[in-house]
This record gives sequence, C-alpha cells and structure tokens, in this order.
Amino acid sequence: MERTTVNPWAWSAAMGYNQGELVSGPVRTLYCSGQTAMSGEGEPQHAGDMGAQLALTLDNLEAVLAEAGMSLENLVRLNVYTTDVDLLFQHYGALAARLGAAGVAPSTTMLGVTRLAIPALLVELEGTAVAAL
Repeated sequence: MERTTVNPWAWSAAMGYNQGELVSGPVRTLYCSGQTAMSGEGEPQHAGDMGAQLALTLDNLEAVLAEAGMSLENLVRLNVYTTDVDLLFQHYGALAARLGAAGVAPSTTMLGVTRLAIPALLVELEGTAVAAL
C-alpha cells in the first residue's frame, strides 16, 4: 500500500492535516462509525468535560481500529463533530498530539452541530482507515 499526501497549499499541513490522501495498491478499508465518550457498557461518560470526552472518544476509535488489526497510523480520513467548536479547539492539541505520535495527518473535516445523538456528548469522531492486505 502506498499513501501519497495531496496538499495544493501548505497551510493545512502546517495545521496538522492533509487536504487529501491518495491510497494505492491492494488494501483493506475500514469505515468506522462515529465514536463518542461511551463506556464499554454503552453509557455516556464525562458530562460537560470536553477534554475527558475527547480522550475517551479517541480511545474508543483506537479500539475499533485495533479490532480490525489497524491503528491510528492507518487513519486516512477523520470527521469531527462537536456541539462547541470553540471549546473543542481549546483541547484540539490532545487530538493533534495523538495523531502526530502515530505519524499521520489525515484529511479532516470539523463540523459544529446543535447536538449529538446523546445530549450529554460533546464530540464525535468518525474515521476511515486503510491498511495493506
């Protein structure tokens, strides 16, 4: 599998994400459902705490990736949904640090939404990962 970043402009790479990622070769693709700050029993966690919710949401995304034999290093697309964009930006460094530690800067979209499926939740991450066969 070969990954090629696509950045017609340098500014997005400086912010920690690529405009696109071209994946070539025989691959497996995992489309992850939106992950949130839910316990293993399906209960929302850390009401009102964006930092703690973001950390658990990332842990849950990594658990889905691991179940498929992948990791954050396979992430090529990340959609971020939040009920408070400004508050998320105060904690965004934690997300960028974990992606950076994995050596990836997936193409990313962030959207502010009025609410998530469970009202106590503040952030949801939806990813696409690609790995060689």
